[in-house]
Amino acid sequence: MTTAFIFPGQGSQAVGMGKSLAEAFPVARAVFDEVDAALSQKLSSLLWDGPIEELTLTANAQPALMAVSLAVIRVLESEAGLDLKRDAAFVAGHSLGEYSALAAAGTFSVTDAARLLRIRGDAMQKAVPAGQGAMAALLGAELDLAREIATAAAQGEVCEAANDNGGGQVVLSGAKAAIERAIALAGERGVKRAMLLPVSAPFHCALMQPAADAMREALAKVAMKAPVVPVVANVGAAPLSDPDAIRDSLVAQVTGTVRWRECVQAMAAAGVTDFVEAGSGKVLAGLVKRIVAGSAPVSIGTAEDIAAYKARNA
Repeated sequence: MTTAFIFPGQGSQAVGMGKSLAEAFPVARAVFDEVDAALSQKLSSLLWDGPIEELTLTANAQPALMAVSLAVIRVLESEAGLDLKRDAAFVAGHSLGEYSALAAAGTFSVTDAARLLRIRGDAMQKAVPAGQGAMAALLGAELDLAREIATAAAQGEVCEAANDNGGGQVVLSGAKAAIERAIALAGERGVKRAMLLPVSAPFHCALMQPAADAMREALAKVAMKAPVVPVVANVGAAPLSDPDAIRDSLVAQVTGTVRWRECVQAMAAAGVTDFVEAGSGKVLAGLVKRIVAGSAPVSIGTAEDIAAYKARNA
């Protein structure tokens, strides 16, 4: 098996995502209906009609992106004969996408994944008062340099590497003043570009500890099965199959660095040559291209993408 299925995280949301799938395939519509029921909210209407400001709220974006990803997987199963256990070497997801990966691989039900992501989104939003935290993208910086900048900028405040996305793209997270100092330092250290990100909270840093505590409590109450295919976890950048280890990793992920570059490298080193992004947008496919030379990742998020995938694999 040389294929890995990967699942996008926050930032890939867009009004209209998943709509063509729901209109064309009853199995996709069933996923959106299940998520609506799980959350007691017509989230599907928000996905398809907006407004984008409400969809982008962390508590909405996280279960919404998972719903689209799982709709893609269900359609691939019904229309293209996909069997992850047979056809995939690994699954992996970027931040909240790890929950999508685990739901696709059978660790969580779609209902449990939706409820966990609603809890996660709420807890991450509430962990830090509005305006006190920030995140910044450093473009043209590798992880070691980004960490040096974060350490120098901290000055007693939290400033940490949140995402190592690959291709010279690292995201810092922490206290607003420290992140602003990091942006100024980045220019002095030769970083090509440093910019504040339009996010509502400083994700994946120590300031998220209250959210990690909330997820530890929530995950302890949810039934988890071993995934049918190993998940390459964000914080360890290594495959996991044991439910207890997965639970611990998901808790650690809230405050830990998303080691996406290393996750992709680990899958490639294990023999993966084909990466399939299941869900909204093409962000992860773009990152994979920069991490694995010569790769040609595929993104599947629409009915048209399903048809193209079926044609390629006929």
